[in-house]
Amino acid sequence: MFIDQVNIHVKSGKGGDGMVHFRREKYEPRGGPDGGDGGKGGDLILEVKPTLNSLSHFRPKQSFGADDGANGGASQMSGRGGKNLIIHVPPGTVIYDAETGDLLGDLTDPGQQLVICKGGRGGRGNQHFATSRNQAPRMAERGEPHEEKMLRLELKLIADIGIIGLPNAGKSTLLSVLTNAKPKIGDYPFTTLEPNLGVAKIDEETTVVMADIPGLIEGAHEGAGLGHDFLRHIQRTRVLIHMIDGLSDDPLADYSQINTELSLFDPKLGKKPQVVVINKIDQPDVQERLKEIKASFKTKKVEIVTASAMARTNTRDILVSAYKLLQELPAEQMEEEALPVYKPEVDPNQFDIHREDGDKWRITGVAIERAAKMTYWEHYGSVRRFQRMMQKLGVDTALREAGIQDGDTVFVGDFELEWQE
Repeated sequence: MFIDQVNIHVKSGKGGDGMVHFRREKYEPRGGPDGGDGGKGGDLILEVKPTLNSLSHFRPKQSFGADDGANGGASQMSGRGGKNLIIHVPPGTVIYDAETGDLLGDLTDPGQQLVICKGGRGGRGNQHFATSRNQAPRMAERGEPHEEKMLRLELKLIADIGIIGLPNAGKSTLLSVLTNAKPKIGDYPFTTLEPNLGVAKIDEETTVVMADIPGLIEGAHEGAGLGHDFLRHIQRTRVLIHMIDGLSDDPLADYSQINTELSLFDPKLGKKPQVVVINKIDQPDVQERLKEIKASFKTKKVEIVTASAMARTNTRDILVSAYKLLQELPAEQMEEEALPVYKPEVDPNQFDIHREDGDKWRITGVAIERAAKMTYWEHYGSVRRFQRMMQKLGVDTALREAGIQDGDTVFVGDFELEWQE
């Protein structure tokens, strides 16, 4: 089954916890702190695998997570780092944040990688908190929490040449003649329900990738027929072969309708170079009106190729004409336009304070919530360190200005604290 759009849940690995530990050896009554650091959590990475051509491998599984880092040990032993998780995607995969709609990346080249969620750093053990004034620190850090996202993956097939036209114009037949592809072919609407890819041979050393795009009908840009599902695949093609059914009542109207749908969906699509093919010239009815059909296209100033995909008449001429247009494209047009990568501009030190039910307060913010998750609440030294971080970020001052009183409850993420002056 061809799948070109899917939502998946991904998360990186949590950092391992640092350890609170002191050396205890014979004749070493004050061995000092030797708690080890936690290991870094694994990153979650998307990587292009050129042998994939759809997102169907995500059908049985939509949730992925990298390994957590191991906790630190005694004798200054650091925990093992979590293994990165690499998820393979086909070339032409565009990645969006499913919740915000923000563009995160566009993967087109074989082996190209994108780190979607970074693994949490490992927490520091108490060996790092020893000072001349505090030689036995009972504090350490828990590992940094993981990152997680809901992603929407969209596949836009990458092909040198795309074959477009109304249903039953002969697109799949032409692809099967020119390439090694074996698409489903029949004489009824929407025979092609999914894009088909094939490789066509120009000469002994040159090949091009061709895509048969499912038939487009009026209103496709608004989702009619197969609409949006496959119009986006045309965005990746560089040259179009526009198949016209010679048995149509008005071939010129068919040509104009398709180009209108392309332009309404994306103005750039209407400007792509095209080879216009009048197909089915092996039919007597088409032969009788061929001159009339060709004359009607004179005002369009397009190259016309007459052919029969079924009888394999002039099919090689179609491929040569399309390849010629491909070669004539300026270098800057031959390259895929890089989509911008979304980069958040939120200051992690920012925070918000909300009052809930009179004596309850909730603090939200990237840095303060992360600090809470990395605090050992059972160790007094770690709690004091968290209080100093609140002062440094300005949370203490903001709470006092908001009117907090002794005994009020403060929520930071999943943690519940009591305010005391």
